[in-house]
Amino acid sequence: MSGATPPAQPPPGPGPGPDPDPDPDEPVRPLPPLLRPVPLWRRRRNPLRRRTDRLLGWIRLSLLLLVPVLGLAATFAVGDAAHRHYRATAEHQARARSPLAAVLVHDAPNHPEPGSDEAREARYPVTVRFTAPDGRDRTAKADVLPGLTAGSTVTVWTDRDGAFTEPPLTTEQIRGRTMGWALLAFMAVALAGCAVHGAAALILHRRNLAAWDGDWARTAPRWTTSP
Repeated sequence: MSGATPPAQPPPGPGPGPDPDPDPDEPVRPLPPLLRPVPLWRRRRNPLRRRTDRLLGWIRLSLLLLVPVLGLAATFAVGDAAHRHYRATAEHQARARSPLAAVLVHDAPNHPEPGSDEAREARYPVTVRFTAPDGRDRTAKADVLPGLTAGSTVTVWTDRDGAFTEPPLTTEQIRGRTMGWALLAFMAVALAGCAVHGAAALILHRRNLAAWDGDWARTAPRWTTSP
């Protein structure tokens, strides 16, 4: 069977894409509402918008810009002050306190779960003997690890009078306390901003109510008077 040559087909028409040669006289179709650019701050003309509403809007915008800036400034200022304070405290403690070797007088109690994380963190008060800075032999209660036997040596910290005390602040403790005060400073500024906004909104709301009462007092007689 001999095949016939099919007739030529016209080129396909324009698809749904943009027309490469648009008609200059054809009106431009507006973009859908979801694709229109939205300005960051728009001043809308609204006859029902009161002066107090505009004032509250400006207060909110000011707080939105000021609170982060003031919060960061307070964070750095308070953090720097706290770091210098705790560093000076650690240096003073290092000069006023000294580590001494102490010997257990009797065995320390065993932990019910030896080798566990709780056992490594637990401490038991045990009587120890040590030589005070004044050269006298003394005995006192010291917190030691569980399971230590009598005669074991532990390190204790004493002040200049020979009384037991905590070791000086470490670098990690100074950093942790500094970060805590810095975080509290930022939260205080944020809470202060919320308080200012709440107070301003409450005051303006009361002014709106007072203005509404005054307007109604002038308008009510014309509504309630019989003809």
